[in-house]
Amino acid sequence: MNIKKVGLTALAGSLVATSAFAGSLSLSGGAKLSYVSNDGTQATTDNVAGSFAMDQEISASGSGELENGFVVTLSHGMSGEETAKSDTSSLTLDMGDMGTLSYNDADGHPGLAGLEDFMPMAYEQANDGIATHNMAKQPSGQGFGYSTTLGGAAISIGYSDNIGASTDRTDGEVDTTVKSANSTSSISVSMDLAEGLTVKAGVGTEGQADSKELDHATLGFTYAFGPAKVGYQLNDEEDSAAGGTDLETEIYAISFMVNDNFSLSYGEHNTEKSGAAVDQEIESIQASYSMGGVSINLKDSEGTGIENTGGQTSETTEVLLTFAF
Repeated sequence: MNIKKVGLTALAGSLVATSAFAGSLSLSGGAKLSYVSNDGTQATTDNVAGSFAMDQEISASGSGELENGFVVTLSHGMSGEETAKSDTSSLTLDMGDMGTLSYNDADGHPGLAGLEDFMPMAYEQANDGIATHNMAKQPSGQGFGYSTTLGGAAISIGYSDNIGASTDRTDGEVDTTVKSANSTSSISVSMDLAEGLTVKAGVGTEGQADSKELDHATLGFTYAFGPAKVGYQLNDEEDSAAGGTDLETEIYAISFMVNDNFSLSYGEHNTEKSGAAVDQEIESIQASYSMGGVSINLKDSEGTGIENTGGQTSETTEVLLTFAF
């Protein structure tokens, strides 16, 4: 018997069988150029070494349909930074009428985390780019998500066994960089109650390393009429530990479509902290304009009482150019 021939034949058969399970991924990226300027007493906490930057990320994604009709989708966000392997990866199983199940290894937003700020905006949420600040919100991170529609309401559920873990995961490995905390879970509901009126709410718990949970709750609405859209929401965060820190963030905003290409918005984030005499107040004016394959986003935001401390301020101005091709 020719052992070498048998071995090669077996190897060839193995490769054929394995290729049936291989999938192709498509790459996509954005052509973006930004300018950012920071000011205020907290400016040193931001990156002030340079004001210009461009997008350095590529997304790889692919999907396939199973024999039962379910669709599996895989996506990887790959950062161009030297020290980073992947920004985030997600695996999604679309089960049709049974809903969608997903897992994200770094920054998923299922459940209440998806309602961090759902106010109308021309570009970004009002507090984006502000120096380290307080905000009542359910954290986002690694974990499972499930979404479905029931009786006209969109329902989203999130679960994480350790929301604080940060290291990239690979099959069979465990992240040991952060002490394991209690599990984190939440649920959110969104429903259109009338023409132009959408109400969103949710509750959740956030595990901590000291085994004392943070309880989260959000309630708010958006209302669109003509070219304008307004919104209001209230985020509440309560520490179950005796003497723990509680936060309450009030968010409201208005946006206006000047025409099909040009939009404006104004938004505010106001946060109260238990035991603090100073409220943190952040406001933002934004604009977005598109012409052909080019879009321009502008944002000017400023905050006072940063981290609920008197005299601490933060200001940021950003211009983003995006090219479609």
